[in-house]
Amino acid sequence: MQLTVADSYAELDPVAWDRLQTGPSPFCEHAFLAALERSGSVGPGTGWTPLPVLAWEGEELVGAAPAWLKQHSMGEYIFDHAWAEGAWRAGLRYYPKLVVAVPFTPATGRRLLLAPGAGDEVARALALTLNEVAGQLGLSGVHWLFVTEQERDLLTGLGLLPRMTLQYHWRNRGWGSFDEFLGALQGKRRREIRRERRCVRDAGVEVRVLTGDEMEERHWASIDRFYRSTSARKWGDPYLTSAFFEELRRTFAHRVRFVAASRGDQLVAGAIAFQRDGALYGRYWGCDERLRQLHFETCFYAGIEHCIEQGLELFEAGAQGPHKLPRGFGPTPIHSVHHLAHPGLRDAVAAFAEQERQHTLQAIDQLERRSPFRES
Repeated sequence: MQLTVADSYAELDPVAWDRLQTGPSPFCEHAFLAALERSGSVGPGTGWTPLPVLAWEGEELVGAAPAWLKQHSMGEYIFDHAWAEGAWRAGLRYYPKLVVAVPFTPATGRRLLLAPGAGDEVARALALTLNEVAGQLGLSGVHWLFVTEQERDLLTGLGLLPRMTLQYHWRNRGWGSFDEFLGALQGKRRREIRRERRCVRDAGVEVRVLTGDEMEERHWASIDRFYRSTSARKWGDPYLTSAFFEELRRTFAHRVRFVAASRGDQLVAGAIAFQRDGALYGRYWGCDERLRQLHFETCFYAGIEHCIEQGLELFEAGAQGPHKLPRGFGPTPIHSVHHLAHPGLRDAVAAFAEQERQHTLQAIDQLERRSPFRES
């Protein structure tokens, strides 16, 4: 087996890359990563430098890790700003660092991408190679974000530090309709959701979930506008360029699901999600008209109803939080794993991560006690 480091995703063979097993998440598919790069959303001037690590057996690609050289901690959603500040106070350099993740995408998925039949020895070789690359470049460490539980166990077995944080995910319990889902909720929650959905209908707004093939020119044209309006209101500078959404239309439309909120022929709001292998991932939303409860309908309820109709098992609606709980989303542990080169920084982070894990487990227990479902 030979390990190499590349400097581009777009220039890799898409057939060889997509032969690797990425799990239900669509975000490690070649088309998505290449769209980020070709659109200029990552690359020079962004703080995200492509650095994929590849494992070969002869001419065959048998494994890869979607790694990036990072000059900051923006767009990662596993927040380590306090670690960077602690390193700075101790006179240590924290940036640049290596990150194994999908930029701007807080969704769990495989980060050790293996060809069918490839074993743990390939995964371990990829992880150890990343540690070596970090050492050769004089970097502070390697950070694996939104990994699966299996990957967490493998990487911690190599001496990396585990970290647990929290998101809210919706899981299908086999409901046959949205009304059946509502029937599983406590009466107060059920009435509130019906009232919120009624607000949108009473405003004359119809909400539909469209596939990429069903989307019209006006839908595609609205995505970038909605994304920028929400970014300006919440975060300031948007991460994604306009060209990114054009690349999605060209190469990734089969994964796109667009939640279109319209009054007659006028599109008033929309949300873009991605679907693959029994899972739906909500990502970006925005509106031209601020209407009561429109965000909940567009970003949560329409997605839940779509998952029930399509028989999808999982709906991840993004990184934000507790307001999802009364709407049927449950607290879910999120895993990341970290290699830090400096022993003092490693010890400090290890102590912090263990304390954070205890707090997260307590929070999950308390949140589960507040579940909106009747059996709770």
